[in-house]
Amino acid sequence: MVTVVTKLVHYLHLSRRSGQYTMNHDHAKKIPDGASFDRSGSQDSLDELSMEDYWKELENIHETRGNNHEEGVALVVKEPDEGELEEEWLKEAGLSNLFGESSGDSQESMVFLSTLTRTQRAAVEKRVETITQTLRKKNKQHQIPDVRDIFRLQNDSKGKVCDGGEPSTVRTSENKNEAHDGTKGPKFNLGTDEQKSMLEVMPSSDTDINLEISFAEQAANLKDSSVGNMCKGGGGDTLLPNFRLPKDKTGTTKIGDLAPQDMKKVYSLALIELTALYDILGTEFKQQKAVKVKTKDSGLFGVPLSILLEQDQKKVPGTKIPLIFQKLIAQIEETTLETEGLLRIPGVATRVKTLCQELEAKFYEGTFNWENVKQHDAASLLKLFIRELPQPLLTVEYLKAFQDVQNLPTRKQQLQALNLLVLLLPEANRDTLKVLLEFLQRVIDHRDKNKMTLKNVAMVMAPNLFTFHGFGSKTIEQSEFVMAAGTANVMRFMIQYQKLLWTIPKFIVNQVRKQNTERQKKEKKDKAMKKLLKKMAYDREKHEKQEKTPNDTDVPQGVIRVQAPHLSKVSMAIQLTEELKAGDIVARFLSQKSGNVQTLNKEEVFLYEIGGNIGERCLDDDTYMKDLYQLNPNAEWVIKPKQS
Repeated sequence: MVTVVTKLVHYLHLSRRSGQYTMNHDHAKKIPDGASFDRSGSQDSLDELSMEDYWKELENIHETRGNNHEEGVALVVKEPDEGELEEEWLKEAGLSNLFGESSGDSQESMVFLSTLTRTQRAAVEKRVETITQTLRKKNKQHQIPDVRDIFRLQNDSKGKVCDGGEPSTVRTSENKNEAHDGTKGPKFNLGTDEQKSMLEVMPSSDTDINLEISFAEQAANLKDSSVGNMCKGGGGDTLLPNFRLPKDKTGTTKIGDLAPQDMKKVYSLALIELTALYDILGTEFKQQKAVKVKTKDSGLFGVPLSILLEQDQKKVPGTKIPLIFQKLIAQIEETTLETEGLLRIPGVATRVKTLCQELEAKFYEGTFNWENVKQHDAASLLKLFIRELPQPLLTVEYLKAFQDVQNLPTRKQQLQALNLLVLLLPEANRDTLKVLLEFLQRVIDHRDKNKMTLKNVAMVMAPNLFTFHGFGSKTIEQSEFVMAAGTANVMRFMIQYQKLLWTIPKFIVNQVRKQNTERQKKEKKDKAMKKLLKKMAYDREKHEKQEKTPNDTDVPQGVIRVQAPHLSKVSMAIQLTEELKAGDIVARFLSQKSGNVQTLNKEEVFLYEIGGNIGERCLDDDTYMKDLYQLNPNAEWVIKPKQS
């Protein structure tokens, strides 16, 4: 295996002058001896010299794997049967009760479906239709409702009928007109015809990332227009667009700002949105499925992230990043990040192997001598840790989807897809990836000294994230070489735009708000019916009213009551103004100091929006409170430390 790979790498290295690298997916099936390597298929104009770092890193990886470590059991990726992929997709999207034995109990799904945009609905309909046809072929008796009937039912309940036409543009920002039930309050317009022209009239720049409108809806609109080539192609660091997020007066929502129950909804919506985006752009989206194989249940290298964190949390309660991962990064930074060739120059292979064995034996005992670890050795160990994970850091399910980002037409759409993919990663993988990308950016910040530019770092790190040994040698020989430039560009995107990638799009947050609002309406109706049928005790109802009365009567219109149980001033009535921001309220509370209460800094406490149409949301300091109050008038407002 190592001999074959080394020979191929050497060939590619020698062929660099003639531009004969293979970058085209059409050539992935076979690389015959003496074949010419055509790099014209790459969508990016990365020069051949820069690719040398990629091939060199790949060669180092295979030498390390062959000489220093036993080959692990290759992860088996199951090829799904017809309809199985779609069935799994619906389960992941939280819509499994649209088919099978539980298909009759779909009220929760009806609420969920009512919040989808038209392109999202089309994605769901396409998958359900595939399952329907498959089960008919297999003569199974599962009850599967026609998706057109599902959407017609939920639209009829609102006096509207989805015409099933072309996807319309969707604006999901707040609307201060009457709600569907006739009451005054925030209204979320998702897929309605009257919003069709909103995208066209909204001023925007090619480098503005619009988070208010569904990415798939934007793609559908762009597909029908004549502006389909913006931000295409690319090359060096300076050619990457300076994408930015326009200011949102209701605040930017980052991963970690929402309560777990709302993040579950975000996951389902992100999966449907990503699928809809890929459908519109004509890119196949297939989740891979790994068959479980036996893995190590202790140790450091080759151990699943979940087991590592379980071990580490016994040592450091609450830790979310593997301790060995944190320590290796700290060890690299302890010397200096100005070392030339940092991350590119490998450590001595025999020494890295010995260090790896010693770490396995002594790390948790606290007896490992870190003074013996040279900087390049620590960098090699860090990359080894990533490669040796039993499943890729980007997960088996979504590794191919990350790779396929390179095939999307525009850079903006590539960035949008990466944003959604980050939302789909398990928490442990996402947190570890975030720490890695932040570290890589710090390395790049010293590029004048260490000569490691964004492009260089991406070239070195891409093989470690995208060349996953668990898929076996066939994948490495036939696929990874042809995808070299593409995966390196995806790596560049993840490093360059990492702050944008950890933002939850506003249209998804608004869909979560809509789901919560609809669920609360349903719960109120159900509760009223139960009270009527079971003649529930009136004293409980009276008690609930007594608890609600003070807020309704004591707080005048245009004023909110903010609670701060951790501060000396535990409650304050705040008059809302056009310019009042969340940071101003926190600063006002912190100015009320008392010696009896523990002093907290401004960086340690945040204003939270709790209840109403959201579970819980940590607000950024620039959130305009009057605008947010109009979006969620029933929320409570609490200042507290952010949970890590």
